[in-house]
Amino acid sequence: MGSIRAVVLADTHLVEGRVLGRDLRSEVWEMIEASDLVLHAGDVVDSGTLERLRQFAPTYAVLGNNDVGLADQLPETLTMDLAGVNVAMVHDSGPRSGRPRRLRRRFPGADVVVFGHSHIPCDEIGLEGQLLFNPGSPTTRRSQPCCTVGRLVLMDGRIAEHRIIELS
Repeated sequence: MGSIRAVVLADTHLVEGRVLGRDLRSEVWEMIEASDLVLHAGDVVDSGTLERLRQFAPTYAVLGNNDVGLADQLPETLTMDLAGVNVAMVHDSGPRSGRPRRLRRRFPGADVVVFGHSHIPCDEIGLEGQLLFNPGSPTTRRSQPCCTVGRLVLMDGRIAEHRIIELS
């Protein structure tokens, strides 16, 4: 099975590689370059951003509500086995209230559910040990104190590391 180091992104909102005149921070590109793959939980917005991510690492992404031009390229949900860990992805997990039950019902076999939409980082254990993981946004912090990304290390059928990383 081995191990996989994944950078987890959501809500990058990059158009032609830029959001509000900025790119992803260099530290994010360095993390991506050092990873085995990228998981993007929607609102990529631009196919060029997907292609750029894929130049650094294999990239799996789902359709976000702002991904209107990518509807033919991205699925609404995605499930995959990564190093023996069942990973599910969706952009909008719905309201915080009832989220653990709702995601367990929607993805009963998933060990971890990666989601985005709110720009609010989440790293918590849901029902029956299911990890609920929202990396926040590396570009648009909204009401959060800082921009964030996530890191997952999956190894031999277990989640060896799950962490939200605050960007400087």
